[in-house]
Amino acid sequence: MLVGASKENQCGRQAKSLKESSMASKDSPAVMPSPPDVKTLLKSQALYKYILDTTVLPNEPECMRELRLLTDKHELRIMASSPDEAQLLGMLVKITGAKNTIEVGVYTGHSLLATALALPDDGKVVAIDTKRDDYDRIGRQFVEKAGVEHKVDFREGPALDHLAELLADDGNLGRFDMAFVDADKPNYVRYHEQLLRLVRVGGLIIYDNTLWSGTVALPDDAPLSDFDRPYCVAIKDLNVRLSADKRVEVVQLAIADGVTICRRVV
Repeated sequence: MLVGASKENQCGRQAKSLKESSMASKDSPAVMPSPPDVKTLLKSQALYKYILDTTVLPNEPECMRELRLLTDKHELRIMASSPDEAQLLGMLVKITGAKNTIEVGVYTGHSLLATALALPDDGKVVAIDTKRDDYDRIGRQFVEKAGVEHKVDFREGPALDHLAELLADDGNLGRFDMAFVDADKPNYVRYHEQLLRLVRVGGLIIYDNTLWSGTVALPDDAPLSDFDRPYCVAIKDLNVRLSADKRVEVVQLAIADGVTICRRVV
């Protein structure tokens, strides 16, 4: 693949334009998921659809669209990055000029593909997940179709162990430009300490699900499901820690289920 190759060369034709999408028949694949699977904190579904139809989906590479629609059929589809979040990750890779990145939590590879597409041809993303079944069965074909499989270094197993292995090599300290974490929430704080040593000063560490469906704003004694409560507690703890961490500059975005961007300054 030539450096600077267009998205069309990497992924085939672009996704349908907004005008074409509006003219599509009701039998054609939906351009966005339906409630309750919509991953956004916006109260207005019409507003979210407007955002997707105006700035996201018309510029979505075809391979990203195909992977998104196939992932939407998976029973755990809510785990995937939303299309606007994937667009944000790709933009951040380009803005920072990232060449080496880390992704903790892969699932089917939707965000991984967004990162790989944005990286230069000689870039690399170390992708870590406890299992690669969903990626191999669903996402890998689209990474290969896009011609970016050479940018992906998939490491299967516990992320804490793989990050520790990277840290064991002094050559990896400060070598990475960006990291994206969308994995087990109770370990976010531990990932943060490891990634702060792997990501360079000026680099980014990005955390997903940092507003946890808005539950972080509820009182501590608010009724929550047995599933949500431990994750909510872990995320609230993370947010407090990040806000007080002088080693990073932090910005909280209300995109998808909450995205926190940390810029390492020390």
